[in-house]
Amino acid sequence: MTNNHWNRNHILSLADFEPAEYDMVLQTAASFREVLSRRTKKVPTLQGNVVANLFFEPSTRTRSSFELAAKRLSADTLNFSPGISS
Repeated sequence: MTNNHWNRNHILSLADFEPAEYDMVLQTAASFREVLSRRTKKVPTLQGNVVANLFFEPSTRTRSSFELAAKRLSADTLNFSPGISS
């Protein structure tokens, strides 16, 4: 992590985190408290981007959660389920 910039692609283990990364995660979560109190719960973070969700196991709750998260970040979403799609 450099200059408060997140440079991880994946979170595989919290044991790999540096102390500053814990702080960044908690500060980011706290900033969303304000967003969730608004009437419109969106931020422009991913505006103009597409998030592709690929699920190999059927899980409506998980798919819906990921789709809602992407939309709250102003992304367009593409959901793909190999077991259902041709």
